Amino acid sequence: MRNRKKRKESGYGQIKTKLFLVTIFTMLFSVLGASLLYDFVFRGRFANFVVGFLDHVIYAGRKDAYERARETYQLYIRNYLEWYFMGGIMFLFMIAQMIYINSFIKYFSEINRGIDALVTENAGDVILSQELAATERKINSIKHTLEKRKSDALLAEQRKNDLIVYLAHDLKTPLTSVIGYLTLLRDEPQISQELRCRYTEIALDKAERLEELINEFFDITRFNLTALTLETERLHLSRMLEQLASEFHPILAERELRWSLNIAPDIMLVGDADKLARAFDNLIRNAVNYSYAGTEISLYAQTEADMVKIMIKNSGKTIPPDKLSHIFEQFYRADAARSSATGGAGLGLAIAKEIVELHGGTITAASANECTIFIVTLPV
Repeated sequence: MRNRKKRKESGYGQIKTKLFLVTIFTMLFSVLGASLLYDFVFRGRFANFVVGFLDHVIYAGRKDAYERARETYQLYIRNYLEWYFMGGIMFLFMIAQMIYINSFIKYFSEINRGIDALVTENAGDVILSQELAATERKINSIKHTLEKRKSDALLAEQRKNDLIVYLAHDLKTPLTSVIGYLTLLRDEPQISQELRCRYTEIALDKAERLEELINEFFDITRFNLTALTLETERLHLSRMLEQLASEFHPILAERELRWSLNIAPDIMLVGDADKLARAFDNLIRNAVNYSYAGTEISLYAQTEADMVKIMIKNSGKTIPPDKLSHIFEQFYRADAARSSATGGAGLGLAIAKEIVELHGGTITAASANECTIFIVTLPV
C-alpha cells in the first residue's frame, strides 16, 4: 500500500502517460504503414511493375520471358511477403522511435539548463516543461536551499567580522588601563600602600577582562575550524547543575541577582560531562548577562518519562519574535546595543545548541512579558 502511494506521489504521471501513448501510437503507425505497404506496394501495381521490368529488361528477347518474370517475382518476393511485412513494421517503428527520441532529448536539455542555473546562480526560478513539473519543483527547492545557505553563511561571516572589530576595539580599553595603572605604580613610588593596592586590583581586574576577550577570539576560531566530538560517560546531572549554580553565586551577588533552584536529586544520564557543563554554563551566563538587577534566575531540572527537562528562566527585556528565531545562530546577539563587554561573542547559545543536539536532545527559547526561558530536553 505504501509503495503504491509513493508511485502516485512521484510526480511523473504526465510523462509516464505521454511515453505510454507515444509507444502505442508508434506501434499503430508501424502496423498501419506496413499494412498499406503490403496491400498497395507488394501487390497490384507494384507486382505488375516488377514483373514487367523483369519481362522487358532482365529476360528481354526470350520466348518465356513473361513466365520467367512471374516465377522470379513469386520466388523472391511473393513467397517472402510476411517477412517483408515484419521488416516494414520494424523499419517504420524504428523511424518513429528515432523521431520521438530526438524530441524526448529536449527534456534532458531542459534539466541540464536547470542544473546550470544552480551553478551560475541565475536569478528567478527554473522553468521546465509541464511534464517535468516534479523535477522543476525539486531543482527550485535545491536552488532556494543553496541560496538560503549562502545568504546565512554571508550573514554569519558579516556578524563574525563585525564582532572581531568590536572585540579588537574593546581590547584597547582594558589594555590601556592596565598599562596606565602599571605605569603609575612604576613612576610614583611615593604613593600610599592603600592606593598601590587599589591600583593593583584595578589593573588585575582589567587584565582578567583582557583575558576574557582573548578567549572569545579563540572561541571564534575553534567554533569555525573544529567539530565538536563527544566522550560519553554515566554522569550525575543533578550534581553538575548544583555545582554550576554554586560557582555563579559570586557573580549573582555582584549583580544583585538570586537563585531559585528546583533540581531533582540523582538525575543520571549518559553524556559528555565537560561539553554539557559548557552548554549549561553558557545558558546560565546568558541569563545572568540579560537579567534585571534585583531579580531571580530560576534553574529547574526534573525527569519526565525517558527524558530530562532543564529550564533556565530570567527576568529581562523581552526578546522580539524576529530576533528570537535567530538567537541560536552563531555570532548573533539579540541586543545589538550591548558591547562585547556584556553581550559576549554571540557564540554561547550556538555552542550550547550544538552540544545539546549532539546528545540527541533539543533546546528551545521563549520570551514574553519581560521573561525569557530556555528549555533543554535530554534523553536519560
